Amino acid sequence: MKRVLIASFAALSFSGYSQTAPTAAPAEKEWDVSLYGFVRTDYIWDTRKSVQVREYNLNLYPLDESLDANGDDINDAGASNFLSVVSRLGVKAKGPNVWGAKTSGTLEGDFFGNTEGTVGQFRLRHAFASLEWSKTTVTMGQTWYPTFIPEVFPGVANFSTGIMFNPFGWASQVRVKHNLSKSISFALTAYKEREFTTATATGGTQNSASINSSIPTFHGQFQFKNKNWIAGLGAEFKSLQPLTVSNGLVSDEKVNSTSFVGYFKYNNDKFHIKAYGITGENMYNLVMLGGFAGYTVPGEVEKYEATKTTSFWLDVASNGAKVAPGFFFGYTKNDGTGKDGATALYMRGVSGTRGVDNVWRTSARVDFKQNKFRITPELEYTAATWGDLKSDASISGNTKDVGNFRAMISCVYAF
Repeated sequence: MKRVLIASFAALSFSGYSQTAPTAAPAEKEWDVSLYGFVRTDYIWDTRKSVQVREYNLNLYPLDESLDANGDDINDAGASNFLSVVSRLGVKAKGPNVWGAKTSGTLEGDFFGNTEGTVGQFRLRHAFASLEWSKTTVTMGQTWYPTFIPEVFPGVANFSTGIMFNPFGWASQVRVKHNLSKSISFALTAYKEREFTTATATGGTQNSASINSSIPTFHGQFQFKNKNWIAGLGAEFKSLQPLTVSNGLVSDEKVNSTSFVGYFKYNNDKFHIKAYGITGENMYNLVMLGGFAGYTVPGEVEKYEATKTTSFWLDVASNGAKVAPGFFFGYTKNDGTGKDGATALYMRGVSGTRGVDNVWRTSARVDFKQNKFRITPELEYTAATWGDLKSDASISGNTKDVGNFRAMISCVYAF
């Protein structure tokens, strides 16, 4: 009898276990949509007038000395502002596989506006979709210029994100990235300049130099990436056509240019260090010094030469969870076209017969973080050397050094 009871109990126990055994994991959602962004307010104080964007939210370089009738410098005047226009809103989506590839998309904007007259209005930053296979990813739409590296850009508090020293902006593009190994990848990008705009020759319209060109800009880049290191090398070729009609004549004159970029980042639990360098021509659309020059003789169409620019920066910062100090230094130089006789300059860093030879900036910041909230005070000094322009768009002499000290506090609540 005892053996019968034990056998019956075992059978009942097995039956109960079979009824409560774990079921299969729920199927992955076919669609997944998430909202992200942040609310940001910047408090800004400057000691000198600067070339600036959106009511001084973004300062590029201090203005040249300009004397009034009494010999006083009219640009030696301070400015301050409170702004929240860089607050951001975005949507990320993932959907069913396509041709065996994982699919995703991003739509993002902020309230920076596209012009000074539209500050505070919503503007498009990113709008792209990606197809991701095991080794190859294809991205289509508007996203970062390939010379802007999302993993390696200055961590400054200023919304400039290192502008003037680090390329910045977005372009509609097709990018194919292939993983050559676990650590090394190669990406080829074809794009058309969009945000920010190309330099415009007299008689052209916004981005006409890019639109008139029959071929896109091509950029190729190798990248190494592991747990602690990121490093990359890239090269780019650009061929723009500023005008289709010049001096009343049909024109197919191009402004051809190349650029080369290198960068690295080292990161561990306590700190990270990032460095970046770029040298090349006609980098106006990347919000950097330079552009191109026009050369005209009577009875002929205008011809063009790109100006040369070299820039580098270094950023070192703590990875502290609650308090993280950081330091930034950047330098950029205008080297002109190397060809005398320019009759028109279509470039950033020129005012009348004067131009910017070089700009450097140093800044120090401290991030105070708690959950999704961050307050960052930052002190920044930007110096520019102005001088008389030569006919090749470089600086000949009569130089003047000017500087702007900026103090700011950035407050961010992310979600």
